[in-house]
Amino acid sequence: MARPSNLKLARGGAGRARPSKRSAVRARDVSGGTKRSGPRHLVKLRAGGVVHTSLKRAMRRAALRDCGQRCVYCATHLDQRTATLDHVFPLARGGAHDPGNLVVACGPCNRLKGDLYPFEFFARHPWAGANFVRYARSVHRALKRGARRAVSLAFARDDAVAA
Repeated sequence: MARPSNLKLARGGAGRARPSKRSAVRARDVSGGTKRSGPRHLVKLRAGGVVHTSLKRAMRRAALRDCGQRCVYCATHLDQRTATLDHVFPLARGGAHDPGNLVVACGPCNRLKGDLYPFEFFARHPWAGANFVRYARSVHRALKRGARRAVSLAFARDDAVAA
């Protein structure tokens, strides 16, 4: 049986070498599709930097420990699988990717917050701000101070409306 000439051999065949599955990582491109590039142990960030997945995993573990293994907005218990990293001051609005800006949140709360500033989110949802003040222990003092202020203003506004 004759082999067609356009068929490439899997090992040692002529033609281009295909990258192995281990040496590629899926990264989202702007159009929403996926492209494969780079080594698997690296994750590309929006700002053009590269962070190792082990570093990201360590940051999530540290944030989970610092927040008492609770969602900082609704206070539900989280584990390594269900915890998501949330940037208190959003990356989309100029926030930094440093430990003082990272907290853990459950998926629904993280989506609810989206890219809102903390004072906007706490003004809309004062219960989330009250839990944030209680459970977010390692955030910048200015963020925590602003959260206290936003929560007290929101509760005062609710009291004024009720009276």
